[in-house]
Amino acid sequence: MGSFSPIHWIIVIVLIMLLFGGGRVSAMMGDVAKGIKSFKRGMAEDEDTPPTKPAQKIEAQPVPPQPAASEQPSETKQG
Repeated sequence: MGSFSPIHWIIVIVLIMLLFGGGRVSAMMGDVAKGIKSFKRGMAEDEDTPPTKPAQKIEAQPVPPQPAASEQPSETKQG
């Protein structure tokens, strides 16, 4: 019940051939094959390229300590 029998597939293929025509279906399959070939070629080119060297690590320079607010001299008025 879940899958088609071989006779169903044959009928579907014949209907597709009648709707689109044999030449058009073969042209579409040729385009699919060209796409697959170009994809494989692109993947092969990615493997051939040498890996780039990793980015340089930038070391942070230590910041000189600044006096805290409580350590700053406060001006007091005496009077």
